[in-house]
Amino acid sequence: MLSKQLVLDSPIAIGPFNEFVDTILQLGAARSSAYVCCANVHMLVEAHRDASFQKVLAEANLVTPDGGPVASIAGWRSGQRQERVAGMDLLPALLAEAAKRGQSVYFYGTTDDVLQAIVDRARRELPALRIGGTCAPPFRPLTPAEEAQHMAAINAADPDLLFVALGCPRQEKWMAAHRGQVKACMLGVGQAFLTYAGLEQRLPVWARRLWLEWAYRLWLEPRRLWRRYLLTNSRFLYLMARQTLTRG
Repeated sequence: MLSKQLVLDSPIAIGPFNEFVDTILQLGAARSSAYVCCANVHMLVEAHRDASFQKVLAEANLVTPDGGPVASIAGWRSGQRQERVAGMDLLPALLAEAAKRGQSVYFYGTTDDVLQAIVDRARRELPALRIGGTCAPPFRPLTPAEEAQHMAAINAADPDLLFVALGCPRQEKWMAAHRGQVKACMLGVGQAFLTYAGLEQRLPVWARRLWLEWAYRLWLEPRRLWRRYLLTNSRFLYLMARQTLTRG
């Protein structure tokens, strides 16, 4: 049974990785229009700054400890070791288990090329997996007609799991806004689409355990990510230290 701990006032679920996988697949099977957020440092700092985004996380069915610091703090507060439950690890694990259980999936976000690479790999490695469809929305606000068309296509495919990759915080806000419209468990997995498609490499496990993935991504995209990682990470450490001293 998963429990929760607050990290920067956001509810982070804690427990074994396989329980996260099982819980998510159960949410999908229930078709109750649920959504799952994978929280890293950037997401929690954004939520701390933005009350409306904080509400999105608070109302999620599940918020996983995606980042190493988030997992460590949640585990420390619970008195037990907590492993990361990252979107990059959840995506392949959920696809494999969905194939075993006969559950269907749908992919929403990024580009047609990325989506095709995802489908090609999934069909090659998991021939039993039911893929309901894919959609690469334009990189701009959708018109009401486009929005309705996308919702109709997703619901016609009737997936158990809807993987969403629109970037943070857009994908989380999108899932919250569409709760009740999509009868599936929606998961914001962002960068996981690129890694599963084989278009971006992950660091070795030892480097991930040292929390170095942020440095690797910063090296890949310095102009886009320098502010997020250098300033946001520093902000997170400051906020956590202040919160810990205040509570202590």
